Amino acid sequence: MALNVLGTALQTCSLDPLTGFTRNGCCETGPEDRGSHTVCAQVTAEFLEFSRLRGNDLSTPRPEYGFAGLRAGDRWCLCAARWQEAVEAGVAPPVVLEATHERALEVASLAELKYHALLGA
Repeated sequence: MALNVLGTALQTCSLDPLTGFTRNGCCETGPEDRGSHTVCAQVTAEFLEFSRLRGNDLSTPRPEYGFAGLRAGDRWCLCAARWQEAVEAGVAPPVVLEATHERALEVASLAELKYHALLGA
């Protein structure tokens, strides 16, 4: 059983849009996930622009990959390192702790994740 950063069962991040490295809705990870897509975040317009400027355009639809593009308010499994970069840049999107995989703690601190926790998630 996969665990979240709180030490309980990992919850689903999003089924619409369908997220996760394995596209099962959860921020699960494994050896083939070099980006550690472990942080479940509710993306903001500021974060989407930040990510685009760093070479990862999450807003533009890519139908060839079955990707409709993200909009502010969507939940998505982010790479832990990119989320940490966003923290340092002051544009970190809020996090759903129950749906953030424990391996995110290899990059981000629990205190930082809790500080950015989505209230009422």
